[in-house]
Amino acid sequence: MRLDNAHIIDAKTPRKALKKQDGFTLIEVLVALTIFAVGLLAIAAMQTSAIRMNSTGNRITEISTVSIDRLENLMSVPYAQLVTGTDPTPPAGYTINWTVAPNALTLNTSTVMLTVAGKGKTLSLVFIRAKSL
Repeated sequence: MRLDNAHIIDAKTPRKALKKQDGFTLIEVLVALTIFAVGLLAIAAMQTSAIRMNSTGNRITEISTVSIDRLENLMSVPYAQLVTGTDPTPPAGYTINWTVAPNALTLNTSTVMLTVAGKGKTLSLVFIRAKSL
């Protein structure tokens, strides 16, 4: 025997259950979808920007590598043979020029300006080469 009167059926219970709202309204769902869409658009814009910056970083790294490589080659040339010139066989897509100004700062030194251009970027390096004693 049950003492909680659960066995008594209330005729109004089904109607009360129909009036009770436990779900989300259409407006709430639309607002949530709008916020979600704005978030996705922000993430998409960020992704596009990241791809562009990675590409730029890659080009800067490539031109820096080409410049340092050519700089090391120029440093290995004997001081007396260091003259203004253009690289006859630069890497594909690059142009490499350098200008030598002997005794520009002090005696027995040469100021060398190396310019590497390619793939939408230009890099200039200036270094001083001293004559070995």
